[in-house]
Amino acid sequence: MRVKLWGTRGSLPTPGPDTSRFGGNTSCVEVRADDNSVLVLDAGTGIRNLGRTIPGTTSRVDVLISHLHMDHIQGMGFFAPFYVPGLEVHIWGPASPLETLRARLGRYMSPPLFPVRLRDLPCNLTVHEVPSGSMRIGPFEVETTLVCHPGPTVGYRITEGNRSLAYLPDHEPALGVRGPLLGNGWTSGQTLATDVDLLIHDAQYTDAQYDDRVGWGHTTFSRAVEFAELARARRLVLFHHDPDHDDATLASLVSTLVKNERPAMPVTAGFEGEVFDL
Repeated sequence: MRVKLWGTRGSLPTPGPDTSRFGGNTSCVEVRADDNSVLVLDAGTGIRNLGRTIPGTTSRVDVLISHLHMDHIQGMGFFAPFYVPGLEVHIWGPASPLETLRARLGRYMSPPLFPVRLRDLPCNLTVHEVPSGSMRIGPFEVETTLVCHPGPTVGYRITEGNRSLAYLPDHEPALGVRGPLLGNGWTSGQTLATDVDLLIHDAQYTDAQYDDRVGWGHTTFSRAVEFAELARARRLVLFHHDPDHDDATLASLVSTLVKNERPAMPVTAGFEGEVFDL
């Protein structure tokens, strides 16, 4: 299984010389199986560049959306496979008690926000509301569950053979808890991340920033490490970078984190173009 990061930022993109290393595009991750099947995790602005690399011989593409905040769907209308006539494209995302997923996505993919309506895309599009539980998509076993973030939000665990990835890009695992995460109780998202080879996890805030942002649905660098250790993840990639954290700030924060926390697994900040072969 091959994992590539195409967008690692939270909120609005901030491209420029100060973000040239870690990148300025919002959340998007590509997962490829050994048979070249492809899953796309979230449709932030990074999905535009990803779409250009999908070969014309591809017969099916699946896009798994964690939630419908703008930074996770704002690149959707620029995803090239949507405009390939007859290509089988599936969008998966969280259900809501208020409207169908297709209706909610259609509010973005329609005027005045976007000139092309979802219903007018020439691909062969199917929209699925994600259940809590597991499902099979080609060679991938995909597990989902609701996680702590404002609005319906799901985390994903993807397994191919004996290799596994957990994707929790927007996640507040303890909602303001100041003490340690529970090692013998329930912690949001823990079942998805337990013993994974690669954990891609929200780490938007410093501890000082979090004091004023409890309940906003994001977590800190140190709490992300604590969550990864609780789940026994084998590698942690910090994700959903604060748009105000430039390259120098992110590098310094991660260096300090590793020095102070001495995490039990490799910990790095994700950057655009980074590839993990699991």
